[in-house]
Amino acid sequence: MSQRENMIAAEQTSNDACVDGTMNGWFSEISDEMWPGQAMSLKMTEVLYKGKSDFQDVMVFQSQSYGKVLILDGVIQCTERDEFSYQEMIAHLPLCSIHDPPKKVLVVGGGDGGVLREIIRHPTVEHLDIAEIDGKVIEVSKMFFPGMSCGFDDPRVHVNVCDGIKFVGDAPEGSYDAIIVDSSDPVGPASVLFEKPFFEKIHRALKPGGVLTTQGECIWLHAELIKDVLEMCKGIFVGGSVQYGYCSIPTYPSGQIGFVMCSKPTAAGKTVDFSKPVRLPPVAPANTKLPPLRYYNSAIHEAASVLPEFARAAVEPYVVKGTGP
Repeated sequence: MSQRENMIAAEQTSNDACVDGTMNGWFSEISDEMWPGQAMSLKMTEVLYKGKSDFQDVMVFQSQSYGKVLILDGVIQCTERDEFSYQEMIAHLPLCSIHDPPKKVLVVGGGDGGVLREIIRHPTVEHLDIAEIDGKVIEVSKMFFPGMSCGFDDPRVHVNVCDGIKFVGDAPEGSYDAIIVDSSDPVGPASVLFEKPFFEKIHRALKPGGVLTTQGECIWLHAELIKDVLEMCKGIFVGGSVQYGYCSIPTYPSGQIGFVMCSKPTAAGKTVDFSKPVRLPPVAPANTKLPPLRYYNSAIHEAASVLPEFARAAVEPYVVKGTGP
C-alpha cells in the first residue's frame, strides 16, 4: 500500500468528537461551550481520514462546496475554499505593521502550514520557527492539504514538534521580531494558549518593538472572552500597544474571526499602530508554488480595525493604540 493508504488503515480508530458531528452525510460543528444553540454544517461527499493523535481526534473529509476540510476534536480548522482569509490576515496584519522589517519569527500552533505559507512571502524573514504540539496535524496536512503545507518546504522554516508554551519559555529574552499564535479555540489542548503565563513568556521572548498576534475568537459570540484577553494583554504589554481586528471567513462560527495584536515599545518608546500598514503587501517569491494574495491588501488591513458599534464599545476600554513609526 501507499504511504497514504497505510496511514489511513492504521488510524481508523475511535474518533468520537468528530463522528458525533456527522449525520446523514452532513458534518455539523456543535459546541455547547463555545457557540451554544448554533452549528455550522457542511455536506460531506467522502471521509478521507479519521484518526486520533496523542492530543485530539483528527478527521479530513471532502465537502460538496468547500473542498477538503480539516476537523480537530469536532471543530472546523480550515477548508480549502476559505482558509486564505484567516491565514493571510493573522500573518500580514503584524508583519506589515511592524516598524522594522521582520527577520526572526515564531509561529505557535499552525500545524496545517498556512501561516508559514504567508510568512515566507516576506523576503526579509531569515529564520522562521514553528512550535506545534501535535505532529499528527502536520502529517495530515502534508498528506491532504498541499496548498497550505507548502509552507513547510521553505528552507528558512525550522519545525519543532513540542509544547509551544515551553518552547517560548525556553527562548532567550528578546529572541523574536514577531510571534504569531495560530491556536484553536480555548478548550482542550489549546486552552493554556489563552492564559496569562503564556502571554508573559511571549512578552519576554519578543525584541523591543516586537509584535504578537493571536487568534482572537468571534466578537458576535465571545465578547467577554475577548475583553478578558485584551485586558490581560494591556497589563502585560505596558508601554506598548494593544489592538483588535477581524476578518470574515464563512466556515468559522458566525462567519467571523478576530485577532488580538500587541507590541512592545522600541527603545525610543515608539509602538506599532496595527491599523496602519507601513509596508506594501508581500509578493510571492519567484519560482515558488505560492498563489497570489486573495484576501489581504492595504485597504483591508486598515478596515480590519474598524469595528461595528457594539464591538467597538466592548473592546475600546482595553485598546491601547500605537504611536506609529
